[in-house]
Amino acid sequence: MASILGGIGMKIETVGRNYTVDDRVRDFVSEKLKKLAKFVEEPADVRITLVAEKRTFTAELHVHHRHGELQATESDEQNMFEAIQLAAAKAERQARREKTKLVDRRRRAAATNHWPLEVLEAGSLGADAGPKVVKSSRLEIKPMTIEEAAQKLGDARHEFVVFLDSATERISVLYKRKDHNYGLIAPEF
Repeated sequence: MASILGGIGMKIETVGRNYTVDDRVRDFVSEKLKKLAKFVEEPADVRITLVAEKRTFTAELHVHHRHGELQATESDEQNMFEAIQLAAAKAERQARREKTKLVDRRRRAAATNHWPLEVLEAGSLGADAGPKVVKSSRLEIKPMTIEEAAQKLGDARHEFVVFLDSATERISVLYKRKDHNYGLIAPEF
């Protein structure tokens, strides 16, 4: 039997195998899933299967929501209510971790800066300016550590990486040297 958790768009289906699901169990499940509802995107479909085998009670929780899927299975030797509580707590931790990752990703994307590069004509720099800049690019500047920048530089086809140093919160440049080492250009203020 399915029920809707009070006004938050979470459809709960409770199924029992070798276990009788009554209103008391459904109310307990709804109560334990209220915290989980704060961390999952609507609409959410929850299926909880309650299994009683010999002396073990198991609660299998499956949650499908807008940004993914959560699964938690917990067992208890005492009673079904403890198994339900443990499974709900496990799913809540998973949902909290996923939501935190999503929020962090959005914040990092919003904090990404761009450093514009422009083409300059040789005449604009003076009569003896030499060669002119013929290519223009926009660089995406992401916050990262020096180690992350070095890893990105090792994978990159470019000879340098411009990044926002997480430790100093200043824009820095890591570049490949001819001796196959890396050089770091960091501004001083």
